[in-house]
Formats: sequence, C-alpha cells, structure tokens
Amino acid sequence: MNPYVPIIVMIVIAGALAVVGLVASAFLGPKRYNSAKLDRYESGLMPTPEAAGGGRVPIKYYLVAMTFIIFDIEVVFLYPWAVAYGSLALFGFIAVMTFLALITIPFIYEWRRGGFDWE
Repeated sequence: MNPYVPIIVMIVIAGALAVVGLVASAFLGPKRYNSAKLDRYESGLMPTPEAAGGGRVPIKYYLVAMTFIIFDIEVVFLYPWAVAYGSLALFGFIAVMTFLALITIPFIYEWRRGGFDWE
C-alpha cells in the first residue's frame, strides 16, 4: 500500500465535510435578513440600503487591522523561542531580545502617533 493513501483519504474527507457543510447551511440555514446581518463586521458604519451593496469603509479600519496583524505575528514568532529556550542558551536570548527591541520601536511610534485610537 502506498504511504500517501491515508493522507489523500484525509484530504478527501476534509473536502467532503467542507462541501457538505456549505450545502447544508445553504439549504437549512435561516433566510431572514435584518440590519445586524447586513452590517459590516466591526466597520463602524451603520447599514443602509445603499451601503449594503458596497458603501465606503473608513481607511482607519484597515490601518488598525494591519497593525493588529503585524503585532499579532510578533507574538507567534515568540512561540518557537519559548519552546526551545533551554537549548538556545545565551545566543537565543540575545536574538529574541534584539527581535523584541526592533519590534518595540514601531510599536511605540504607532502608539505616539495615535494609531491605536479608534476615533
């Protein structure tokens, strides 16, 4: 038996579950639309009949989202270091402190510039 067969079977099962879930939700899900459903997710704009099809979203929304992603990825980079901390010794500690110092500079800049204020 080919060693890749179990992987292919799992991929097929995962794809089938995804398709079945989408089809089932389309047929079985509620079809009632209200203002909360038509509202954009955390965009800060109230839904209107005109905006439901493509109204403008403030650029501040996208800037805050990109800032969140950048600093969220910073934390993800710290996980492997935390797992291998014992075997990295002084070199690993210095590398991570350098990384944290380099990422702290734009964080302070963004904070002082007011990039974290939602207004």
